[in-house]
Amino acid sequence: MTFPKVDELVRLFSVSVSERARALASRYGFRDYMVERYYMMFGDWGVVEELLRSFDRGLNKVVRCNTLRVPDCSYLVSRLGRLGFTLRGVSWCGYAFEVLSEGFVSLGATHEFLAGMYYVHRGLATLLPPIILSPKPSDRVLDLAAGVGGKTTHLSQIMGGSGVVVAVDIDRFKVRALRSNLERLGVCNVVVVRMDGRLVPEVFGEGFFSKVLLDAPCTGEGIIQVDRSRRFKTDVVDLARASQLQYELLLTALRSVCSGGYVLYSTCSIAPEEDEFVVDSVLNDLDGVEVVDIPKIIDFHPGITEFGRLRFSDELRRCVRTYPHVHGMEGFFICLLRKL
Repeated sequence: MTFPKVDELVRLFSVSVSERARALASRYGFRDYMVERYYMMFGDWGVVEELLRSFDRGLNKVVRCNTLRVPDCSYLVSRLGRLGFTLRGVSWCGYAFEVLSEGFVSLGATHEFLAGMYYVHRGLATLLPPIILSPKPSDRVLDLAAGVGGKTTHLSQIMGGSGVVVAVDIDRFKVRALRSNLERLGVCNVVVVRMDGRLVPEVFGEGFFSKVLLDAPCTGEGIIQVDRSRRFKTDVVDLARASQLQYELLLTALRSVCSGGYVLYSTCSIAPEEDEFVVDSVLNDLDGVEVVDIPKIIDFHPGITEFGRLRFSDELRRCVRTYPHVHGMEGFFICLLRKL
């Protein structure tokens, strides 16, 4: 099967917008097609309005104590406490802390930050993909769209600084920030490569990696709390282009991983067109790939199997979702795949 072209995807993803969706979109400042799709997801206008309101609530920043430099995170908590920060431990991640109130200086300007004692995440959900992939020191890990390195450095921390992580990104400015973060945090087991991630199998060979993390470039429809412009700047064409790139990158990830290896696919989007649709398309096009159950770290929502005219494999119930109005964090989609 050939993945649909952008114009075909636009026709497939387009929806008829109801008056109720138009009214809510006008009230909350969203594109009306987005609101209609939320009703298609939840089937309840009350829940849709809860979601729209939740995007107005800010996120608590999260400090990830860098155990490569700070073996005892209580030491970091104590130091930040003296600077006026109020932190709350994250029950499912012993080295992460929500920032309940800011201190006398910015989180990015403390001596502790500059010394690489912690990394600042925009919210809790970004911690989940590396934890779920759970790389071991013996793994060869590919971070296929590494960005500025939040997940790259987290992977390295979970591996205790051993093994190897190859961090790939095409953006020159993101790679520059990634290298800076690696140096600041004292990460020594990461190789940075600036290139189009779709070329990885040609450079490293097929099946070279034992685990792959693909936190794919997306429309960011789950992080409207962080960037309010995402309420209105993305149209159906943008959604179609994102879906096409995500499909290509996920195929690349599965070509790059060895038999028996794992690929974690995630997006900071709640759009099924970027999430279940992409995974389902890959499952239809490739043999020997299965969806793996994800540990119940939190009370996840399951993946979607029906969305408007689209129907997906029942396997996708094993994927998980987070929502701002349910989990108090970014909207995220996570799916763990195993190459047989």
